[in-house]
Amino acid sequence: MPFLTCVHGLTMASLQNHRYAKYIGPTDEHDFALLDLRLYDDIKGESPADQGSFRKVGPNEFFHQYADADSPNHFREVEELDNIERIVAPHGEALIRLYFRIVHPSFPILHKKVYLEKYARTHREFSPPLLAAVYILALNWWSYSSELAKLNKPDVAELEDIAYRTLQDVSYRAKLSTVQAGLLLLQRPNSNQGWQLTSQLVAIGQDLGLHLDCSNWRVPAWEKGLRKRLAWALFMQDTWSALIYGRPPHISMTNWAVHPVISSDFPESAADEDGEDGSTEVEKGRTLFSAMITLTKMLAEVLEALYSLKAENEVKNSYDTTKAILERAKPIQLKLRSWYADMPEALRMDATRVGKLSSVGYLHLAYFATEITLHRRVIRSLDHNTDPYMIQICRSAAKARLISAMDFFNRLKPEHLQSFWYFASKFNFALIGTFAGLCFVSSVTQEEAEFYQRRLQEYRWTLRVSNKSAEFLEIASGILESAVGALLKAADSIDSKGISFPMLQHHAPPEDEDIAMESFYPSADDPFYDQNMNLNA
Repeated sequence: MPFLTCVHGLTMASLQNHRYAKYIGPTDEHDFALLDLRLYDDIKGESPADQGSFRKVGPNEFFHQYADADSPNHFREVEELDNIERIVAPHGEALIRLYFRIVHPSFPILHKKVYLEKYARTHREFSPPLLAAVYILALNWWSYSSELAKLNKPDVAELEDIAYRTLQDVSYRAKLSTVQAGLLLLQRPNSNQGWQLTSQLVAIGQDLGLHLDCSNWRVPAWEKGLRKRLAWALFMQDTWSALIYGRPPHISMTNWAVHPVISSDFPESAADEDGEDGSTEVEKGRTLFSAMITLTKMLAEVLEALYSLKAENEVKNSYDTTKAILERAKPIQLKLRSWYADMPEALRMDATRVGKLSSVGYLHLAYFATEITLHRRVIRSLDHNTDPYMIQICRSAAKARLISAMDFFNRLKPEHLQSFWYFASKFNFALIGTFAGLCFVSSVTQEEAEFYQRRLQEYRWTLRVSNKSAEFLEIASGILESAVGALLKAADSIDSKGISFPMLQHHAPPEDEDIAMESFYPSADDPFYDQNMNLNA
């Protein structure tokens, strides 16, 4: 019996082809107490309504289900699916294998068995944007398939046009596949609709109840696992997009009831791993995805505690701005330190296997981006009223993080660079250079300024000459050039001794304190510094 057929009766409308469902919230016109009085079918938990039907999945969790046929452009769906399949024909099956070999293990937001079963029957069972999105991402690794490498690639631009157009069509009758498609399209290296599409996906996710605890719902176990993985993927997309675009996150933990993912939420295991060279390890991917969720929670804390409008106002009104920032930052820094120290061995940078791609690079890069985001706010808080020794300590800590991040880039191997990289990676690589620029322009000694100028120029050059290794590095190089290119040109055109530094102008270190360049490495008094920190870990 096909996998979907055996559970179809209990599967949410958000996973069915002919219906879609919207969560009924606690302040909706349909009150829970009134909905609870209705008569529900014992098998499906449904009750007829004037339009569609109501579905009760938990004690206080209700959905309003509607027919797809009543929504705009539904009649064109089969035509769109046939167009997508025509563009990639006869390579559709090979591209899907490529996707599940390389992308899926490190970004497991689909259910592999369900997807393959549906495709074996017909491509017409899918949502058009999801089918197109899988093909679009797989095309990035076209050369990794021995049967595809020597053939001409399908027209990616035509696929993207259909994917984005049909994504808007299905948003009127959104399902889990709508969120899946949107998240996959946002992982494209050159995606330029990040914030707007993320906002839309968060709204759709709330319509689908992805922000709720589905542990006790009347849905199959595999759907519960899928919902949790998809919910956390949406949370990560929202949080990292907020960092990248400098916007407030849409998702608040005060309205988030999703439980942490556990091993049983991931349907694949090592037994499902592809043995072909250039594949990704399934078990490592699952561990990676879980670790990225935990790290993203800490990034959310950094954004809330240090960058929210409420935090900005409270810090601004404090007696000592730097002290107020450090008091907020230190608890998060301790959690970051503990997370990094406890990282599983499988996620270490040197834990690569011959013939296997490894996406752990995006996790380590995300860690450095989170650290930099924290220290960036600390450095911004320093001014001519700050205690000189505190300036030294804070800048020493920032310098250690910057050196670690730059060294990390130099340790990337082809197994890392050719793997799947999370969408935020191109921005996070640029963020390292941006932070170096901040340290440069806020230098407190001439020697320090020259050090940061050299390191920034070296990093900029390394990123530029490495960008042919992967498309996202080329994009990262362009982002960095936009951020610091003018700064470096201005610095190069001025004699180094004539550069004006605000911190140096207002507050040069007193002669009786040893704050020379040699002492700018971390000390035991650093409120952030881990004495056992290995910069090459």
